[in-house]
Amino acid sequence: MSLLLEGFAASFEQLSAREAAGLGPTRRAALDAVLRDGLPGPRNEAWKYTPLRALDRRAFAPADLAPGGFDASAIAGIPTPRIVFHNGRYDAVHSNLSGLPQGVSLQPLSQVLAIDDARETNFLARRFDRSDEIFARLNAALADEGAVLRVDAGVQVEGAIHFVFVGSPVAGDRAWHLRHLVELREGASLTLVEHQLAADSHTHLSNSLTHVHLAPNASLSHARVQDEATGATVVARTDAVLARAAQYRRIDLELGAALSRHELNAALHGEAAQVHANGVLLATGRRHLDTRLGIDHVGRDSQCQLTWRGLGAGRSRTAFHGGILIREGADGSNAALSNKNLLLNEGAEIDTQPVLEIHADEVQAAHGATVGQLDPQAMFYLRSRGLPAEQARSLLTAAFCRETLSVLEDESARSMLEVRLNLALERLQVV
Repeated sequence: MSLLLEGFAASFEQLSAREAAGLGPTRRAALDAVLRDGLPGPRNEAWKYTPLRALDRRAFAPADLAPGGFDASAIAGIPTPRIVFHNGRYDAVHSNLSGLPQGVSLQPLSQVLAIDDARETNFLARRFDRSDEIFARLNAALADEGAVLRVDAGVQVEGAIHFVFVGSPVAGDRAWHLRHLVELREGASLTLVEHQLAADSHTHLSNSLTHVHLAPNASLSHARVQDEATGATVVARTDAVLARAAQYRRIDLELGAALSRHELNAALHGEAAQVHANGVLLATGRRHLDTRLGIDHVGRDSQCQLTWRGLGAGRSRTAFHGGILIREGADGSNAALSNKNLLLNEGAEIDTQPVLEIHADEVQAAHGATVGQLDPQAMFYLRSRGLPAEQARSLLTAAFCRETLSVLEDESARSMLEVRLNLALERLQVV
């Protein structure tokens, strides 16, 4: 057995919440499946572009039950209400849940598990049958912390709610497995912003899985900013299920970490359900970013609009898979994917794979992907107006990325993300 899996098996035996809410058999089955199938190799299509060999040779201790503090300046500017997790554990000191409107419930998963009610934690009992769902299985076995957010029917939440995840250095490498639930009942609406940040340099592993459940006519705007330490490993997965006329607006900014992999899966089960998901993949140095989209059109007249931009600098590697499936009976579906990428250095590599599979009639569907360099004519135009080369490149790359932010309707949340993106782009220019 690899060092990585040995460490996770040992963590399972130390898990204090292993049997909570009757989940013991489910957790054990998930761990057994991981140990039986092992890590996927490069011949596995879903993991072809994600190198796991170096990770397989590392051992991670579980997250501390009582983490030390961190410099609060790392989360300065993130407003309330917010729930904060430090090195994988709920941080009550930096969290502030005051101001939650009536009809909104936000709790750390550890508190929900302590209630020991299977009805409150039934989302944790989900099984993952494919052998390539390695980190989802690990999450099913080991997750004992996360955020549980529920919004009652008809509640329109003004302003954003913030999930904040902070990594900081401690003795030894740590791993944490966070499980989140975001549930909006019929007619509810909410803006949610996730911040994954580093208080200082570290080399920990974060493995998170988020369930998004949108009831009929519910509307969720969801932003995720991943700006982890340059030595960190981030594995994240989002599974969204949309009922009739539900709307899911989403943006992901992948700005940090040494190795980051994110899977975004959305099942449009209801008639006229809509997903509008944008993203920016910013790879520098020797960073490796891997993003996989899986949009499943099940209901009639469902729609998805996907706009993703990638920047590759240094000796970085970026992989993007955009999969759209339109099932039989999903007539009237409208699906569009655009993935454009810029190579800023000869040593960088970007692989893009748009996939469109259609089994229905009377649909509109299109996808496109490009990998190129900055337009020399645009550079010449800006240089001829007196701009230095670095400033001209900065303006062009910023304009290339910022169009993705339009998916967010909340102006304050959009401005916050723009600041994060600008800071990352400034770092890019000196790599």
